[in-house]
Amino acid sequence: MRGQLRTAIFAALACAAPLAAGQADWNGVSHPARARVDYMLKCQGCHQPGGDSKPANTPPLAGEVAKFLSVPGGREFLGRVPGVAMTDLDDVRLAELLNWTIYRFDPGHLPAGFQPYTAQEIGALRRQPLRLDRVQTRDRLIAQMEHPPAK
Repeated sequence: MRGQLRTAIFAALACAAPLAAGQADWNGVSHPARARVDYMLKCQGCHQPGGDSKPANTPPLAGEVAKFLSVPGGREFLGRVPGVAMTDLDDVRLAELLNWTIYRFDPGHLPAGFQPYTAQEIGALRRQPLRLDRVQTRDRLIAQMEHPPAK
């Protein structure tokens, strides 16, 4: 079993290498290949390889995740979602994974001046994970995205 896991990890790293080619620092992600492997191991089971999970059970990331960055509380929401906040990655790798996910699956919705998540920010956010109120919080943020307040 242990040998199979090691083989799977090496295979995942080999698959991730092309993504990292020519991208020494991919918008705040210093290790895009490692972030991709972390996505494969921690997120892909629910969010699917292309980030196009089924909204009935898991919200899609592709073309959607960066939209949260455009509404008040959305940035914090992404760092407090239970699947993010409660993963067993350290704060550095989790910030890297979240940044990679945003740039990989939804670069078209990044707000102007977006600053990548830092390990310190992730550390603070994940100390207050969303629990029972995560669906209501997500729905409220989506409603703000769909119907922004008049200026």
